Amino acid sequence: MKVRSLAAAAVVSLAAAMGLSACQNVAGFSQPSLVRVIDASFIAPAVNIFVENTLFAGNVGEGFISGYGTVSPSQNAPVKVAEAQGGAALVTANVTLAAGAQHSVFLTDNGASPTQYIVTVLEDAQTAAATGHSSFRFLNQAPRTGALDVYMVPAGTTLANTIPLCTDLAVGSTCGYVSFASVSVTMVIVPTGQTTPKFTSAALTLTGGEVRTVVIIDSQLTSNPPVSVVIAKDVD
Repeated sequence: MKVRSLAAAAVVSLAAAMGLSACQNVAGFSQPSLVRVIDASFIAPAVNIFVENTLFAGNVGEGFISGYGTVSPSQNAPVKVAEAQGGAALVTANVTLAAGAQHSVFLTDNGASPTQYIVTVLEDAQTAAATGHSSFRFLNQAPRTGALDVYMVPAGTTLANTIPLCTDLAVGSTCGYVSFASVSVTMVIVPTGQTTPKFTSAALTLTGGEVRTVVIIDSQLTSNPPVSVVIAKDVD
């Protein structure tokens, strides 16, 4: 169970070509809105994701997170998620994308049949964590596993001697941003109230200032799957 490579998750992602530099004020113009897309749908097929009629990600699946791109700020920005094969729309939405803000357009589903796809917008952090600290946000999209506890276990410490960063994190819920001292840690995720890990990361060497979003997902292939995580850089 290892952290997925963000680069391997997508066949097409245009975000890198869409102006990833920081926004600057220009007289007479509004700052753009920074946007990335996250596919955390448990059931969706491979999809294309469009924001303001621009393709942000093509032929992607569960666990994909794009880089940031820029769009015009809008209180009614159109989002469309369509099947990569055939182009049928799975869900459309109109969302608010604020000038100068940093957002994640987040695709999930109800984890049931008939399937309902859901598009929401998360406001992402734009400033670094305090000196000597790191800040992580956790999104639980693991319906077969259910509610979770998330630990960051410092090197030389055991799970039993560590206080969880997040407890009873329900499916579809968000925990964070949570700030903690920057040291070498291991991320351990367990079902709420249990001690047998569903996920244990390699050592994460944190130096301070990092801000991350962690999407927690599981597989529909088995009744008791492990979970996987995808970690995205919000600020670094």
